Amino acid sequence: MDIIAQARELGKALQQEERYKDYMAAAEKVDKDPAVQKKIGEFNMLRHELNVEMQKGEKDADKMTALDTDIRALYDEIMNLPEMAEFDRKKEQFDKLVQSITYILQQSAQGEDPMTCPSVAPSCTGSCSTCGGCG
Repeated sequence: MDIIAQARELGKALQQEERYKDYMAAAEKVDKDPAVQKKIGEFNMLRHELNVEMQKGEKDADKMTALDTDIRALYDEIMNLPEMAEFDRKKEQFDKLVQSITYILQQSAQGEDPMTCPSVAPSCTGSCSTCGGCG
């Protein structure tokens, strides 16, 4: 089996992973929830209004500030909806999985043993004296 076929197999295995399934289920729930979609639509309209205002030759600073405030408040409201909070948690868990896979592949491409290299990049403490080197 060539390397591209193996990558496709890895992609298929990724889609069978629980974190992927949970993420997709949470995304579908958000997509099908009319209340969430209404709030997202309102958010997008406010962003559009702000973009239009920013494109004008003579900008209304007060209007832009008010729109920005409204956008931030609505964003917070959306992210605090239970469905969005769940989606955000599931997305974060899935993203961590993808980051681990990517890190293993990067380390392998640099000559590390794929069976023993870490699956998570070491976090930077800011002190080079305790560092094994930047990836």
